Amino acid sequence: MDQATHWAVAAAPVGGAEAAGLLRRYYTHIVGRYHGREATAEEVDAVLAEEPSDDLAPPGGIFLVARYGGEAAGCVGVRLLTPEIAELTRLYIDPAARGTGGGAVLLAAAEQAARGLGRRTMRLDTRRDLVEARALYARHGYTEIPSYNASPYADHWFEKPLR
Repeated sequence: MDQATHWAVAAAPVGGAEAAGLLRRYYTHIVGRYHGREATAEEVDAVLAEEPSDDLAPPGGIFLVARYGGEAAGCVGVRLLTPEIAELTRLYIDPAARGTGGGAVLLAAAEQAARGLGRRTMRLDTRRDLVEARALYARHGYTEIPSYNASPYADHWFEKPLR
């Protein structure tokens, strides 16, 4: 049995305690990477307020939680941008579960959710320092495109047709 079979993904309320904990861990990780040091609680609180996730719930999107061995160990959001296009956001795998196939499992679940919501294209933005994320997207058929948003933190944009 490969490690990816230990993952289970399901929709979860983005306003719930479990989602809040995962989003806090996600932002702690990416804010720390951005600054090249451990993120402070105040910095994480500020970015959580600056970039709310409430739209990752119907009708504007969906939030998925991934469990590894029964424990919440990852998340991803799908935001609906247009009737044709969805956006992948907040893809996170807990450090203890990295290297187990969770990123690919969450990516596939997000794409399936977007297709189920009638979208034919998935887009995302990311940063140059998130090299592992960029490699994951490229391995799974995402190609770089010109900027489609005004995110001050993004410097790479990707897109993939959903079949």
